[in-house]
Amino acid sequence: MPVEHKINLTDETKMNKLQKLYDYHGGPYDRGNSDSYYRRGMNPHYWPDGTMNGTMVGHDQMTELEIEAYKAGYEYNEENGDKKCWR
Repeated sequence: MPVEHKINLTDETKMNKLQKLYDYHGGPYDRGNSDSYYRRGMNPHYWPDGTMNGTMVGHDQMTELEIEAYKAGYEYNEENGDKKCWR
């Protein structure tokens, strides 16, 4: 289920906290960043045991802070324009 939401990236303290808490391989921030990089739509999820390991946690099972971290990662990459080149 795609989710639309814009986080105010000027709030660096909050952004840094979200990144520090959830930017591990497979974490919400990482997954949001990756979805943007690969030009996928926003679909909050994460892998607690690392990407593709264990059981994926979907949007309906995530806390508000986890969803916010996912969106922050997605929007950070959107702002910076780092996209996969498929050539």
